[in-house]
Amino acid sequence: MEHFKRSPEAEVVLVLTNNPQAYVLQRADNFEVPSHIFTRKEFYESDDVIRLLKNLQVDLIVLAGFLWLVPASLLKAFPNRIINLHPALLPKYGGAGMYGDNVHKAVLANNEDESGITIHFVNEAYDEGEIIHQSRFKIEPGDNLEMIKFKGQQLEHMHFPRVVENLLKKMKS
Repeated sequence: MEHFKRSPEAEVVLVLTNNPQAYVLQRADNFEVPSHIFTRKEFYESDDVIRLLKNLQVDLIVLAGFLWLVPASLLKAFPNRIINLHPALLPKYGGAGMYGDNVHKAVLANNEDESGITIHFVNEAYDEGEIIHQSRFKIEPGDNLEMIKFKGQQLEHMHFPRVVENLLKKMKS
């Protein structure tokens, strides 16, 4: 939201979450971005979320930290217009249960020499959509969980907004 408040290419028009305690709600309020909290039933058993997004004329849905599978109805309503940020180099360390610290712990447990981020289109399976962008960082001897998280977050902040802007430019041209 901080990046896009000064972007000529994109505007955050709504923050959606299923978690009423999510910190993103406070961030949205700080940036004067409207927000909406939805239930599992509303997300999976109605078209309320789709109607809301369509009414706002949303061009791109950007997931970050969202852990539910996206229903087919939403994928159909926004084909190739839903993207996700994953904290690892897919296809490794993706799928159900592979989020947040779980990903980084698995990377460490397998003694990987690199990790990174993946930005991908969302499809009906966890972390299996077409890859849009990947960025890597080296894991140095002695790097711990916090250092790996930090390195990944640096890449997220550097690349995610730019990828979103580039996708929107392509959609509009």
